[in-house]
Amino acid sequence: MAFNGARNAKKTLLAGFTTVRDVGTYRAFVDIALRDAINDGTVLGPRMAVAGAYITVSSGGGDITGLSPDIVLPPDLRAGIANSPTEIRQRVREILHRGADFIKIIATGAVLTRGTKPGVSEFTEEEIRATVEEAAKYGARVTAHAHGAEGIKNAVRAGVQSIEHGSLIDDEGIRLMKERGVFLVADIYNGDYIAENYKRLGYPDEFIRKNEETTEAQRAGFRKAVTAGIKIAYGTDAAVYPHGDNARQLPYMVKYGMTPVAAIQSATINAARNIGWENRVGSIAPGKFADIIAVEGDALSDLSKFMNVAFVMKGGQVIKSPEK
Repeated sequence: MAFNGARNAKKTLLAGFTTVRDVGTYRAFVDIALRDAINDGTVLGPRMAVAGAYITVSSGGGDITGLSPDIVLPPDLRAGIANSPTEIRQRVREILHRGADFIKIIATGAVLTRGTKPGVSEFTEEEIRATVEEAAKYGARVTAHAHGAEGIKNAVRAGVQSIEHGSLIDDEGIRLMKERGVFLVADIYNGDYIAENYKRLGYPDEFIRKNEETTEAQRAGFRKAVTAGIKIAYGTDAAVYPHGDNARQLPYMVKYGMTPVAAIQSATINAARNIGWENRVGSIAPGKFADIIAVEGDALSDLSKFMNVAFVMKGGQVIKSPEK
Protein backbone atom coordinates (compact mmCIF):
# COMPACT_ATOMS: atom_id res chain seq x y z
CA MET A 1 0.00 0.00 0.00
CA ALA A 2 2.83 2.38 0.84
CA PHE A 3 4.60 1.78 -2.47
CA ASN A 4 1.32 2.15 -4.37
CA GLY A 5 0.71 5.42 -2.56
CA ALA A 6 4.14 6.74 -3.52
CA ARG A 7 3.57 5.85 -7.17
CA ASN A 8 0.11 7.42 -7.22
CA ALA A 9 1.33 10.57 -5.47
CA LYS A 10 3.95 11.12 -8.15
CA LYS A 11 1.40 10.58 -10.94
CA THR A 12 -0.96 13.07 -9.30
CA LEU A 13 1.67 15.77 -8.95
CA LEU A 14 2.92 15.34 -12.51
CA ALA A 15 -0.71 15.67 -13.66
CA GLY A 16 -0.69 19.20 -12.18
CA PHE A 17 -2.39 18.63 -8.83
CA THR A 18 -0.04 20.25 -6.33
CA THR A 19 -2.35 19.96 -3.31
CA VAL A 20 -4.95 17.25 -2.70
CA ARG A 21 -7.43 16.17 -0.07
CA ASP A 22 -7.38 12.41 0.55
CA VAL A 23 -10.69 11.36 2.04
CA GLY A 24 -9.64 8.08 3.57
CA THR A 25 -8.11 4.69 2.89
CA TYR A 26 -9.23 1.13 3.58
CA ARG A 27 -5.96 0.49 5.42
CA ALA A 28 -6.02 3.16 8.10
CA PHE A 29 -3.39 5.88 8.39
CA VAL A 30 -1.45 4.98 5.23
CA ASP A 31 -2.38 8.42 3.92
CA ILE A 32 -0.92 10.08 7.03
CA ALA A 33 2.38 8.27 6.47
CA LEU A 34 2.38 9.26 2.80
CA ARG A 35 1.63 12.90 3.62
CA ASP A 36 4.53 12.98 6.05
CA ALA A 37 6.90 11.27 3.61
CA ILE A 38 6.04 13.88 0.96
CA ASN A 39 6.51 16.71 3.44
CA ASP A 40 9.98 15.53 4.47
CA GLY A 41 11.11 14.98 0.88
CA THR A 42 11.25 11.18 0.95
CA VAL A 43 8.50 10.84 -1.67
CA LEU A 44 7.57 13.09 -4.60
CA GLY A 45 3.92 14.09 -4.45
CA PRO A 46 1.35 16.80 -3.80
CA ARG A 47 0.74 18.56 -0.51
CA MET A 48 -1.89 16.44 1.26
CA ALA A 49 -4.76 16.99 3.69
CA VAL A 50 -5.76 13.53 4.92
CA ALA A 51 -8.61 11.79 6.74
CA GLY A 52 -6.64 8.83 8.08
CA ALA A 53 -9.63 6.48 8.12
CA TYR A 54 -13.30 7.02 7.48
CA ILE A 55 -15.98 6.50 10.11
CA THR A 56 -18.63 3.98 9.08
CA VAL A 57 -21.21 1.64 10.58
CA SER A 58 -20.30 -2.03 10.63
CA SER A 59 -21.27 -3.64 7.29
CA GLY A 60 -21.82 -0.11 5.92
CA GLY A 61 -20.53 1.85 2.97
CA GLY A 62 -17.02 2.17 4.39
CA ASP A 63 -16.63 -1.37 5.72
CA ILE A 64 -15.18 -4.32 3.80
CA THR A 65 -18.20 -6.49 3.07
CA GLY A 66 -18.99 -9.66 1.17
CA LEU A 67 -16.45 -11.80 3.04
CA SER A 68 -17.00 -15.21 4.56
CA PRO A 69 -18.09 -14.80 8.22
CA ASP A 70 -15.09 -16.76 9.50
CA ILE A 71 -12.62 -14.21 8.08
CA VAL A 72 -11.22 -11.83 10.70
CA LEU A 73 -9.76 -8.64 9.26
CA PRO A 74 -6.79 -6.86 10.86
CA PRO A 75 -7.63 -3.80 12.99
CA ASP A 76 -6.27 -1.25 10.51
CA LEU A 77 -8.86 -2.39 7.97
CA ARG A 78 -11.69 -1.64 10.42
CA ALA A 79 -10.29 1.32 12.34
CA GLY A 80 -13.28 3.58 11.72
CA ILE A 81 -16.13 1.20 12.60
CA ALA A 82 -18.59 2.87 14.99
CA ASN A 83 -22.22 2.14 15.83
CA SER A 84 -23.21 4.75 18.41
CA PRO A 85 -22.48 8.40 19.27
CA THR A 86 -20.10 7.23 22.02
CA GLU A 87 -18.16 4.99 19.66
CA ILE A 88 -18.12 7.73 17.04
CA ARG A 89 -16.55 10.21 19.45
CA GLN A 90 -13.94 7.63 20.39
CA ARG A 91 -13.05 6.98 16.73
CA VAL A 92 -12.83 10.71 15.98
CA ARG A 93 -10.37 11.17 18.83
CA GLU A 94 -8.27 8.18 17.78
CA ILE A 95 -8.09 9.30 14.16
CA LEU A 96 -7.17 12.87 15.01
CA HIS A 97 -4.65 11.77 17.65
CA ARG A 98 -2.96 9.72 14.94
CA GLY A 99 -2.48 12.89 12.89
CA ALA A 100 -5.41 13.20 10.49
CA ASP A 101 -6.25 16.69 9.22
CA PHE A 102 -10.03 16.21 9.10
CA ILE A 103 -12.72 13.56 9.57
CA LYS A 104 -14.76 11.75 6.96
CA ILE A 105 -18.00 9.96 7.84
CA ILE A 106 -19.91 7.56 5.59
CA ALA A 107 -23.46 8.86 5.98
CA THR A 108 -25.14 6.57 3.42
CA GLY A 109 -24.54 3.34 1.56
CA ALA A 110 -22.08 3.25 -1.32
CA VAL A 111 -22.00 2.35 -5.00
CA LEU A 112 -18.79 0.34 -4.74
CA THR A 113 -19.43 -1.58 -1.51
CA ARG A 114 -21.20 -4.94 -1.68
CA GLY A 115 -24.66 -5.10 -0.14
CA THR A 116 -25.08 -1.44 0.73
CA LYS A 117 -27.64 0.83 -0.91
CA PRO A 118 -26.54 4.36 -1.89
CA GLY A 119 -29.90 5.89 -1.02
CA VAL A 120 -30.07 4.45 2.51
CA SER A 121 -28.93 6.55 5.49
CA GLU A 122 -26.45 4.68 7.68
CA PHE A 123 -25.91 7.30 10.42
CA THR A 124 -28.57 9.47 12.02
CA GLU A 125 -28.37 13.23 12.24
CA GLU A 126 -27.56 12.86 15.96
CA GLU A 127 -24.65 10.54 15.20
CA ILE A 128 -23.23 12.81 12.52
CA ARG A 129 -23.59 15.77 14.89
CA ALA A 130 -21.52 13.85 17.47
CA THR A 131 -18.82 13.53 14.82
CA VAL A 132 -18.88 17.25 14.06
CA GLU A 133 -18.87 18.25 17.73
CA GLU A 134 -15.96 15.97 18.65
CA ALA A 135 -13.91 17.05 15.63
CA ALA A 136 -14.57 20.71 16.42
CA LYS A 137 -12.79 20.31 19.75
CA TYR A 138 -9.63 19.76 17.72
CA GLY A 139 -10.37 22.46 15.16
CA ALA A 140 -11.03 19.78 12.54
CA ARG A 141 -13.68 19.77 9.83
CA VAL A 142 -15.96 16.90 8.84
CA THR A 143 -16.93 15.79 5.36
CA ALA A 144 -19.68 13.28 4.62
CA HIS A 145 -19.90 10.63 1.94
CA ALA A 146 -23.61 10.90 1.13
CA HIS A 147 -25.48 9.66 -1.93
CA GLY A 148 -29.05 9.52 -0.58
CA ALA A 149 -31.27 12.58 -0.22
CA GLU A 150 -32.05 12.03 3.47
CA GLY A 151 -28.45 11.23 4.33
CA ILE A 152 -27.34 14.45 2.65
CA LYS A 153 -29.83 16.49 4.68
CA ASN A 154 -28.89 14.72 7.92
CA ALA A 155 -25.24 15.58 7.31
CA VAL A 156 -25.90 19.20 6.38
CA ARG A 157 -28.12 19.80 9.40
CA ALA A 158 -25.45 18.18 11.60
CA GLY A 159 -22.88 20.73 10.44
CA VAL A 160 -20.54 19.02 7.98
CA GLN A 161 -18.21 21.09 5.80
CA SER A 162 -18.86 19.25 2.53
CA ILE A 163 -20.89 16.53 0.88
CA GLU A 164 -19.07 13.95 -1.22
CA HIS A 165 -20.97 12.57 -4.24
CA GLY A 166 -24.46 14.01 -3.54
CA SER A 167 -25.87 11.63 -6.16
CA LEU A 168 -29.54 11.62 -5.15
CA ILE A 169 -29.78 15.16 -3.76
CA ASP A 170 -33.26 16.72 -3.77
CA ASP A 171 -34.44 20.33 -3.86
CA GLU A 172 -34.62 20.58 -0.07
CA GLY A 173 -31.06 19.33 0.21
CA ILE A 174 -29.89 21.91 -2.30
CA ARG A 175 -31.68 24.65 -0.35
CA LEU A 176 -30.10 23.54 2.93
CA MET A 177 -26.61 23.36 1.42
CA LYS A 178 -27.00 26.83 -0.05
CA GLU A 179 -28.27 28.30 3.25
CA ARG A 180 -25.47 26.76 5.30
CA GLY A 181 -22.62 27.26 2.87
CA VAL A 182 -21.82 23.55 2.55
CA PHE A 183 -19.57 22.52 -0.35
CA LEU A 184 -20.65 19.92 -2.89
CA VAL A 185 -17.87 17.64 -4.14
CA ALA A 186 -19.41 15.58 -6.94
CA ASP A 187 -17.36 13.12 -8.99
CA ILE A 188 -19.49 13.39 -12.11
CA TYR A 189 -16.94 11.89 -14.53
CA ASN A 190 -16.59 8.56 -12.73
CA GLY A 191 -19.88 7.08 -13.88
CA ASP A 192 -18.66 6.89 -17.46
CA TYR A 193 -15.37 5.25 -16.52
CA ILE A 194 -17.15 2.63 -14.43
CA ALA A 195 -19.72 1.93 -17.16
CA GLU A 196 -17.02 1.57 -19.82
CA ASN A 197 -14.46 -0.46 -17.87
CA TYR A 198 -15.68 -2.20 -14.72
CA LYS A 199 -17.30 -5.23 -16.35
CA ARG A 200 -14.12 -5.86 -18.33
CA LEU A 201 -12.06 -5.44 -15.15
CA GLY A 202 -14.13 -8.07 -13.35
CA TYR A 203 -16.01 -5.93 -10.84
CA PRO A 204 -19.36 -7.28 -9.51
CA ASP A 205 -22.55 -6.71 -11.51
CA GLU A 206 -23.95 -5.04 -8.38
CA PHE A 207 -21.42 -2.20 -8.70
CA ILE A 208 -22.28 -1.66 -12.35
CA ARG A 209 -26.02 -1.65 -11.60
CA LYS A 210 -25.71 0.86 -8.76
CA ASN A 211 -23.53 3.03 -10.95
CA GLU A 212 -26.25 3.04 -13.62
CA GLU A 213 -28.83 3.98 -10.99
CA THR A 214 -26.87 6.99 -9.71
CA THR A 215 -24.81 8.46 -12.57
CA GLU A 216 -27.42 10.51 -14.42
CA ALA A 217 -29.23 11.41 -11.19
CA GLN A 218 -25.95 12.77 -9.82
CA ARG A 219 -25.37 14.87 -12.93
CA ALA A 220 -28.91 16.27 -12.86
CA GLY A 221 -28.49 17.18 -9.20
CA PHE A 222 -25.10 18.73 -9.93
CA ARG A 223 -26.64 20.96 -12.61
CA LYS A 224 -29.35 22.07 -10.18
CA ALA A 225 -26.76 22.77 -7.49
CA VAL A 226 -24.71 24.92 -9.87
CA THR A 227 -27.83 26.86 -10.89
CA ALA A 228 -28.71 27.39 -7.22
CA GLY A 229 -25.27 28.81 -6.49
CA ILE A 230 -24.04 26.09 -4.13
CA LYS A 231 -20.30 26.18 -3.46
CA ILE A 232 -18.58 23.57 -5.62
CA ALA A 233 -15.20 22.06 -4.82
CA TYR A 234 -13.37 19.72 -7.16
CA GLY A 235 -13.17 16.07 -6.22
CA THR A 236 -12.34 13.04 -8.32
CA ASP A 237 -12.57 9.89 -6.18
CA ALA A 238 -9.30 8.95 -7.88
CA ALA A 239 -8.60 5.21 -7.64
CA VAL A 240 -12.10 4.59 -8.95
CA TYR A 241 -10.25 5.42 -12.17
CA PRO A 242 -6.44 5.61 -12.63
CA HIS A 243 -4.47 8.15 -10.62
CA GLY A 244 -3.02 10.83 -12.86
CA ASP A 245 -6.25 11.20 -14.82
CA ASN A 246 -7.59 13.64 -12.21
CA ALA A 247 -8.31 16.42 -14.73
CA ARG A 248 -10.76 14.35 -16.78
CA GLN A 249 -13.67 15.73 -14.80
CA LEU A 250 -13.10 19.40 -15.72
CA PRO A 251 -14.89 19.24 -19.12
CA TYR A 252 -17.77 17.39 -17.47
CA MET A 253 -18.29 20.24 -15.04
CA VAL A 254 -18.73 22.63 -17.95
CA LYS A 255 -21.03 20.18 -19.72
CA TYR A 256 -23.25 20.07 -16.64
CA GLY A 257 -23.59 23.76 -16.00
CA MET A 258 -20.39 25.47 -14.84
CA THR A 259 -18.47 28.11 -16.73
CA PRO A 260 -14.86 27.17 -17.60
CA VAL A 261 -13.52 29.71 -15.10
CA ALA A 262 -15.82 28.43 -12.34
CA ALA A 263 -14.73 24.85 -13.03
CA ILE A 264 -11.07 25.85 -12.71
CA GLN A 265 -11.83 27.77 -9.52
CA SER A 266 -13.50 24.66 -8.09
CA ALA A 267 -10.13 22.92 -8.40
CA THR A 268 -8.07 25.85 -7.13
CA ILE A 269 -9.30 28.51 -4.71
CA ASN A 270 -12.62 26.81 -3.83
CA ALA A 271 -10.91 23.49 -3.17
CA ALA A 272 -8.46 25.35 -0.93
CA ARG A 273 -11.35 26.98 0.93
CA ASN A 274 -12.99 23.59 1.46
CA ILE A 275 -9.81 22.31 3.12
CA GLY A 276 -9.33 25.58 5.01
CA TRP A 277 -5.97 26.27 3.34
CA GLU A 278 -6.94 29.29 1.24
CA ASN A 279 -4.28 31.37 2.98
CA ARG A 280 -1.60 29.00 1.62
CA VAL A 281 -2.77 27.57 -1.70
CA GLY A 282 -5.45 27.93 -4.34
CA SER A 283 -4.28 31.13 -6.03
CA ILE A 284 -1.08 32.91 -6.97
CA ALA A 285 -0.54 35.67 -4.42
CA PRO A 286 2.18 37.03 -2.10
CA GLY A 287 2.63 34.83 0.96
CA LYS A 288 1.21 31.68 -0.64
CA PHE A 289 3.10 28.67 -1.95
CA ALA A 290 4.29 29.21 -5.52
CA ASP A 291 2.21 26.45 -7.09
CA ILE A 292 1.87 27.04 -10.83
CA ILE A 293 0.93 24.82 -13.77
CA ALA A 294 0.88 25.56 -17.49
CA VAL A 295 -0.73 23.94 -20.52
CA GLU A 296 -0.31 24.47 -24.25
CA GLY A 297 -2.79 26.80 -25.95
CA ASP A 298 -6.05 28.33 -24.74
CA ALA A 299 -7.20 26.02 -21.96
CA LEU A 300 -10.36 28.04 -21.25
CA SER A 301 -11.69 27.12 -24.68
CA ASP A 302 -11.21 23.41 -23.96
CA LEU A 303 -10.67 22.23 -20.39
CA SER A 304 -9.56 18.81 -21.63
CA LYS A 305 -6.19 20.51 -22.24
CA PHE A 306 -5.61 20.21 -18.49
CA MET A 307 -5.20 16.47 -19.04
CA ASN A 308 -1.82 17.26 -20.62
CA VAL A 309 -0.02 19.61 -18.26
CA ALA A 310 3.32 20.76 -19.68
CA PHE A 311 4.72 22.55 -16.63
CA VAL A 312 4.35 21.96 -12.90
CA MET A 313 5.84 24.06 -10.11
CA LYS A 314 5.21 23.15 -6.48
CA GLY A 315 6.34 25.51 -3.77
CA GLY A 316 8.64 27.34 -6.17
CA GLN A 317 10.35 24.14 -7.32
CA VAL A 318 9.96 23.11 -10.96
CA ILE A 319 8.78 19.50 -10.96
CA LYS A 320 7.96 19.14 -14.63
CA SER A 321 8.76 21.19 -17.71
CA PRO A 322 9.30 20.60 -21.43
CA GLU A 323 13.06 20.74 -20.75
CA LYS A 324 13.08 18.21 -17.88
